[in-house]
Amino acid sequence: MTTLLYIPTILGVSIEAYFILFVLCLPTFFLWRWLLKKFIKVDQTRKIVSWVATLITTPLIYIGMIVLLFFSMSYYPKHDFDKEKWFTDEEKRYEMSDDIIESNMLIGKTKTEIQQILGDGDNTEQSDDWHYYLGYRPGFANIDPDVLYIEFKNCKVIRVEQHKT
Repeated sequence: MTTLLYIPTILGVSIEAYFILFVLCLPTFFLWRWLLKKFIKVDQTRKIVSWVATLITTPLIYIGMIVLLFFSMSYYPKHDFDKEKWFTDEEKRYEMSDDIIESNMLIGKTKTEIQQILGDGDNTEQSDDWHYYLGYRPGFANIDPDVLYIEFKNCKVIRVEQHKT
């Protein structure tokens, strides 16, 4: 019989969150106390105001750290399209996809012209829907690679999009 690690919760929040808040609380309190030293001369009053400010700002700091973590996980640089880089680094093609889409550089081109720019990418001349592998774009729980979708009508590109597979 396996037993799972029991992590106690208080008010629906795990004990680790309270520990993190406590660790953030200490330097925050001393920072507030130091900042308020210039404005509040009475020590007891300064302590009370510091604690109130600490109780308000510590959860905000914690939430801000979580938001920064999520943003840092989903950040990736965006580059202009570079044909050489397109062919040599398939896993980072997503960095150039915005430039391809926003510049409309493929709109109106023929299938032959697209093959010269992006390669064949396992697409066939008979298909009017072409897909190019872009790699895994950074993000939280991102488990599917992105693809560049190109739609043809009358053998000319009419739409270029990016989406998950």
